[in-house]
Amino acid sequence: MATTTSTRIQPLKGVRVLSLSLNLPGPAALMRCWQMGASCVKLEPPAPAGSAPGASGDPMGMYNRTAFDVLHRGIRLLVADLKTDKGQRALQRELAKTDILLTSFRPSAMAKLGLEWKVLHKLYPRLSQVAIVGAPGSRAEEPGHDLTYLAENNLVNGLELPPTLYADMGGSLMTSEAVLQAALMQQHGKSYYLEVALSAAAAYLALPRTWGLTQTGAAVGGGHAGYRVYACKDGRVAVAALEPHFAKALCAAAKVRYINILTMLSAQTHQAIAAYLDGMTREALDSLARDKDIPLFTLPT
Repeated sequence: MATTTSTRIQPLKGVRVLSLSLNLPGPAALMRCWQMGASCVKLEPPAPAGSAPGASGDPMGMYNRTAFDVLHRGIRLLVADLKTDKGQRALQRELAKTDILLTSFRPSAMAKLGLEWKVLHKLYPRLSQVAIVGAPGSRAEEPGHDLTYLAENNLVNGLELPPTLYADMGGSLMTSEAVLQAALMQQHGKSYYLEVALSAAAAYLALPRTWGLTQTGAAVGGGHAGYRVYACKDGRVAVAALEPHFAKALCAAAKVRYINILTMLSAQTHQAIAAYLDGMTREALDSLARDKDIPLFTLPT
C-alpha cells in the first residue's frame, strides 16, 4: 500500500522504551523512537541542589533548555535517584512494563547500579537493552566525547571545532536502528543486548574519507571543479554540479568548453569557474540555479 509523505509511519507503535540516557545521543535516539510511534519514558536523576524549580537532572536541560525541550517532546519524564533504594524501586516498577531499555553508562557504572545485562535478563526475560558506549569492547571504560571520536577518525581539521556533533547524532541514528532491530526480534519471542559505540558511529561517517572519496584532490575532495565551495561577489556558493549534465550546464554558464570528466579536473577549468562565480551575486546565482538546473546553494561570507 502506497503512503504519502504526510503519513506518519509508526513501526514502533505498541513498543515501550525506557531510557536512562542523558546528554545528547540517548535523548536524540529516544526522540526518534517517539517519532516512530514508541511509548517513551525517561528516568533522569534529580536536579542538583539549589537548582531552579522545574530544572532537569540531565545536563542538557541546564546548558541548553531549548534543545532539551525539543528532544523530550512527547516523552514522559520521571525523576529517580538510582543510587537510593527508593530510586531503584521506581526503576524496577518501570522495567516491569518496559520492552526495550536504553542506557548510556560505562559498564562499571551499570555494575554499581545493579544493571548488568545478565541480571536484567534474569529478572525480565522479555526485556531487550540497547547500550550506548563511547568505544566498544575493552575500550568501553575510556573517557571520550564526540570531539575525541571524530579526531581519532581524522574528521577534525586544524584548530576549528566541527560544525555539529557528528558522532553523537550518528550514534543516535544507530541507536534508534538498534531499537528497531530489538523490537523486530521481540516479535519472535527473543530478547537481546545490543551495543552502539559512538566511536563506531564516527568511523562509519568517516568511511568516504577512509576510502579516499573526500581526500584532498579527489573528485569530491576539491578535485572536480563542479564540486567545490567558491567565493562569489557578496558571499560564497556551494556548487555540486558533479554529474555530466550538471557539469555541462555549469561550464556553459562560465563559457568553458566541456569535453568530458577530464575537463572538470583541469586547473584551467577551476580557474575559469572561480573567476565567473566571483563576479556573480548570490541573487544572480540563485536565478542561475533555477533557470539552468544547476545544484548550488549560496551562503553569506
